[in-house]
Amino acid sequence: MKRIGLSLLAMLPSLVLANTQIIYNVKGYTPSGDNVQPFSAVAFKDSKITKVFPVGASIPSGKDIKLIDGQGKTLLPGLIDAHGHVLGYGLGISRVNLMGIESEKAAVDKVKRFTDENNTQGWILGRGWNQVIWPSNSFPTRESLDKAFPNQPVWLKRVDGHAGWANSKALEIAGINDKTPSPEGGEIIKTASGEPTGVFIDNAMYLIDKAISPLTVEQEASVLKKAMKSLASQGLTSVHDAGISNQTIAAYKLLANKDEMPIRIYAMADATDKGFGNTLATGIITDKNEKFVLRSVKISADGALGSRGAALHQSYSDQHNHKGLLLHNPQELRTLIEKSMKAGFQVNTHAIGDKANTLVLDNYELLMPETKTQHLRHRVEHAQILRLEDIPRFAELGVIPSMQATHATSDKNMAEDRLGKERLAGAYAWRKLLNTGVKIANGSDFPVEYANPFYGLHAAVTRQDHKNQPLGGWLEKEKMTRDEALVSFTIDAAYAAHQEQTLGSIEVGKMADFILVDKDYFNADETTLWQTKVLKTWVGGKQIH
Repeated sequence: MKRIGLSLLAMLPSLVLANTQIIYNVKGYTPSGDNVQPFSAVAFKDSKITKVFPVGASIPSGKDIKLIDGQGKTLLPGLIDAHGHVLGYGLGISRVNLMGIESEKAAVDKVKRFTDENNTQGWILGRGWNQVIWPSNSFPTRESLDKAFPNQPVWLKRVDGHAGWANSKALEIAGINDKTPSPEGGEIIKTASGEPTGVFIDNAMYLIDKAISPLTVEQEASVLKKAMKSLASQGLTSVHDAGISNQTIAAYKLLANKDEMPIRIYAMADATDKGFGNTLATGIITDKNEKFVLRSVKISADGALGSRGAALHQSYSDQHNHKGLLLHNPQELRTLIEKSMKAGFQVNTHAIGDKANTLVLDNYELLMPETKTQHLRHRVEHAQILRLEDIPRFAELGVIPSMQATHATSDKNMAEDRLGKERLAGAYAWRKLLNTGVKIANGSDFPVEYANPFYGLHAAVTRQDHKNQPLGGWLEKEKMTRDEALVSFTIDAAYAAHQEQTLGSIEVGKMADFILVDKDYFNADETTLWQTKVLKTWVGGKQIH
């Protein structure tokens, strides 16, 4: 870690010591510019940081000062996840969780246990299955669910949210049969005889989703609050919520108005929501406590790699003549981007496959000058598989790649099968992107991946899974340094939300958002970073965990 002078640390006038809190006896680290600097204590009053103490500085005391002993633990800025799905995460911790389940039968067995233990009535809902880690390495079928649930509808979404698995009762309620066509941008997987197997890809998932009664605004607010509390316990003080409906916007506003938001949310309006036009017309939203901000739009160009929905220039290596799915035709995509830019919103477009990334960059290159929105810091969400010639375009256009480190360590056993060796040169290419001078906003894409940001920091630094595999790291030349990884989860994530003046580092005048953890991030064995435990979390000067 490069240590630099503390020129940014202002002196604290004695007259503002009243009602100040100071957390001291810490190993503190905060981004400053492109580097990280150490400190030993932080003073804060109300919601703002008032002084940062250099290592070795004396700590004032007095009856109006509350001292908090950090007991030698590590203090970091509150971590920011630049791409998560808070409602989906909240529902996930309230429903069947199939993350890591290693076979179709084991998945059905877990759903059965969950329903028995929770006396589940009506629809059985869950998420997290991943056929890539099953011995069969093939999609599940409705028959296995039908045996356990002949009379109760079941709908289980894949880990990436781009596929779903239903039983026959769910198909019956949704009115789906062998004559139901696949919608544009989606696929109903069928047998050779034309019968639906029970698996739905991308836009086809809506055929099942629309048959399920939606939550009320109040119910959504309750789920969001539960989710945010859980995220705070893992060290997240801010999340960029990637694609929310008009109703979810209303639920956040309900919580913000009652000052019941544990963490900060930077929201992206879902461009496919039926209320999207009204959202654009209403304009940017910021609540008085800066807990809820809406100034961006989420558009999805393609699907995911695991379900072969990511749009590629050339066929999948493991499925000839299949190049993935574009979720909007090119003209629709351009219209959505242009409309959002003209409304003054930052445009954050999901693009995983190399074809989708090229298409999004082409649109940005054309439309940003036309709409005069280069200053809005438009983003590409995931930027996962890139042609080498497209990598410099992010820096040239001023576009931010919003990436998720754990996607690489989760996909490493599948990506080469899908892409072949040659295309891996531009896949999960953090180092190649950083070398062009861009800022990477890091995140997890929870609940696709685990929300724990230390899993992401570990993956960014080691390119390994939790079993330290593969040795040396997967595509190891793309590793980040520890400084770069921390910066990507703090100040650069804040920059990607136009919030770098108030969040993302521990500096005088910024929000008092920070976390106390049990491991020294810069001196612990890098292979153990994912095991870091969050001891305490503060948001706006309030300890919330």
